Amino acid sequence: MSGERSGTFIATKEHRRFIEFAEAVRKHRYVGLCYGAAGVGKTLSARRYAHWDLASPVIEAWNTRRDSSRAKVNEALERSRTVFHTPTVLGTLRDLKETLGEHIDRVDSCIDDQLHRHVKGCRIITCDELLVEMLIFDEAERLSVTALEFIRDIFDRKGVGVILIGMPGMEKRLSRYPQLYSRVGFAHHYRPLQGDELSFVLTRHWRKLGLTLDEADFTDTQAIASIARITGGNFRLLHRLFVQIERILKINGLSVITDDVVEAARSTLVIGI
Repeated sequence: MSGERSGTFIATKEHRRFIEFAEAVRKHRYVGLCYGAAGVGKTLSARRYAHWDLASPVIEAWNTRRDSSRAKVNEALERSRTVFHTPTVLGTLRDLKETLGEHIDRVDSCIDDQLHRHVKGCRIITCDELLVEMLIFDEAERLSVTALEFIRDIFDRKGVGVILIGMPGMEKRLSRYPQLYSRVGFAHHYRPLQGDELSFVLTRHWRKLGLTLDEADFTDTQAIASIARITGGNFRLLHRLFVQIERILKINGLSVITDDVVEAARSTLVIGI
């Protein structure tokens, strides 16, 4: 996982499973549902797949100037062929049409530039032919019935894959709309970190603090158990907890993460996602 709020990217098993899921949706042009608890990493995986952290600044502040940064974005978008979109709270259908339409056109243009970068005066595709192959909608619970119908219409007319990302129970809500739900081909339950993978991620956090995690050490084992109990393997909560652990270690001049340090860090958090 990555980003300012979640630390250095870690390619977890769930992230790899998401990539496989996204590739299947894109290849077979189905509607895919990705659901899981808040904070487990769904959005980060989707943005990573779409290269949206790199592409978003260029797509949002669009201009026709082609420089080195635009070239990197073109290359990334040509690989992903994906538009990532987060609906606004209480957004209207008009807002969705305008914003999504702009982003699709701009990503399409970037892909076309990359494919025909050695051809002067390119843009040789027709207006009805999309180079974008998949649309990802985060926070899908925000989509109204009319917005879902609009997305279904795009899916039917343009032949793109669609991924809807949301909380557990989203699939039950969508089942009430048979015309859309009948087009669902794949579902992916994004789960929290567990077992060896949780230990691997914790080892990375220990190293980031300049410490060594030794699972044969009773103090470290106690700390691991406390962290697992507090966070439940939730990626976002893990990051927030370790921000507080680092602060407590510095304030008190400590060099060992103990159960007491973990509990002190927990007490400073409003435990939620």
